Amino acid sequence: MNSEWRFSTLLQYVAPYRAALILAGIMLLAESAISLINPLLAGLFTDTLISNHPEQFILPGIQIGIHQILLIWLFILALQAALGFGEQYLIGITGERMLAQLRVRIYDHLQSLPLGFFSDTKRGEVLTLITYDAEIISNFVTHTLIGLLPRFVTFFGALLFIYLIDPMIAALVGFSLPFFFIVMKLLGRRIRPLSRAMIDEYAGTFAILEENLQMLPVIKSFTREVRESKRFMAGNLRLLGLTARYLRIHAMMSPVVHFLAAAGILVLLWLSSDLFTAGELTAAQLVSLLLYGMLITRPISSLADVYGQLQHARGAAERLIDIFAVEPEPDDAGKPVLPPVKGAIEFRDIHFQYPGRYEILRGLSLTIAAGETVAITGVNGAGKSTLVHLLQRFADPQQGDIFIDDINISEVSLASLRNQIGYVQQNVILLNGTIRDNIAFGEPEADLAAIEAAAGGAHALAFIQELPQGFDTLIGDQGIKLSGGQKQRLALARALLKDPAILIMDEATAMFDPEGEKSFIQACHATLRQRTVILITHRPGSLVLADRILKLENGVVRETSAQAIAQLQ
Repeated sequence: MNSEWRFSTLLQYVAPYRAALILAGIMLLAESAISLINPLLAGLFTDTLISNHPEQFILPGIQIGIHQILLIWLFILALQAALGFGEQYLIGITGERMLAQLRVRIYDHLQSLPLGFFSDTKRGEVLTLITYDAEIISNFVTHTLIGLLPRFVTFFGALLFIYLIDPMIAALVGFSLPFFFIVMKLLGRRIRPLSRAMIDEYAGTFAILEENLQMLPVIKSFTREVRESKRFMAGNLRLLGLTARYLRIHAMMSPVVHFLAAAGILVLLWLSSDLFTAGELTAAQLVSLLLYGMLITRPISSLADVYGQLQHARGAAERLIDIFAVEPEPDDAGKPVLPPVKGAIEFRDIHFQYPGRYEILRGLSLTIAAGETVAITGVNGAGKSTLVHLLQRFADPQQGDIFIDDINISEVSLASLRNQIGYVQQNVILLNGTIRDNIAFGEPEADLAAIEAAAGGAHALAFIQELPQGFDTLIGDQGIKLSGGQKQRLALARALLKDPAILIMDEATAMFDPEGEKSFIQACHATLRQRTVILITHRPGSLVLADRILKLENGVVRETSAQAIAQLQ
């Protein structure tokens, strides 16, 4: 996805913190303005010292001596230090707040995106947006962007004072400024593509890391540690190569610009010394000119860093803008709430295909009565899971409508629809927390009695009570401390705690052995009879729970029998 980057787009991330950033900018401006007084005091001090007069007129009728000059200078330096502390703290804390808010904004947008986006994007790349890219934007705004105005004030303020001392020298300094921008443009024209390539490579390397940590048991099982280490190292070496090229150009820009600025100071000193020799400049003016010239080199030298940081931030901003350009799930603001339903479901002439793939559902129509248990079978890739995803509006069909109790689900809010559907996935996803946390995931305010009732309905209560800490037992990352069957019972308990009118069980007995499956099926008969149930299964043993058995084939469904399914196994 490509979108044209605009600097104004970056500024929208600053909006909530304008007041703090403006205050910090004012403090920076004050510090820059005060710094312009130092060369004047240095010249005044030099003139007083050379003239052997204990006092000098600074304004008509106002005289100060050497000691007073030094005391004023000390006060100016103290004021600069105080402003420096204030602006650094304010910029630092504002930057952290901006970073936290930007991460939340990115996270909220990612949460709003359809599941199809994440099936096409590596999780490591998504996490990089929240960490690396967000930090680049925050640092650029608070440490680079806000410092631009004080740099300009320093430059033009110093140039003004040079002009007041000698207009010809000021004109030479002003006319040399475009030359520095040309040099930076020539040296830095490759920084932007390198910055974007660095960010993309960082995301790819981080994706390898995140994927391998998830797959660590498989990596160990297949003894792929060395191979995966080399793959991770290769990504890091590519990133290192890009970073080295970026740093080489960036490191070249700053010294070159600094050298040119310093050379300009020497030219300034040359001209000033000639004027001093000719008697057209006083010693005080010569000292002030030199110090103002040195002051001008600071903003000019920093322009190279600003240019490089701008290109780096531009690469991160492009990625964020691309993500924010991805359309979220349908906006259901203002749509009515789905009232409590009995659970009658109708799929009417459904056509659906994933981007770039063949049409997986081709005019599918299906009616499920309230309280009915329907088993849907079919080969892998036939569209069984797609069917239940459409029911929950994880995706929308290209053609056709889905109704619950004769209400079109596209015309009600997503939250009210999903709240009335319980979903037990084939690949059970659990929190790294306690059993209580996992069962109460969808109903965090549920009391222990309700949690125990849900566990009882899923026939998980017996094994939970045998655990050392019962419901407070930690189950580890993805429930690693539990067996497959125990995980699926927890997933069912989590769904039952919602007390949904519609329950979807996608290969819910896949992790059971035949005996465990038989026991689980017998125990769940009473639980399932209380609601409309859709069973997605390949296993003949689970079919005894169903009132009807449907086979999904060639994009449509037809009724079949358990015996016919068993013959195909």
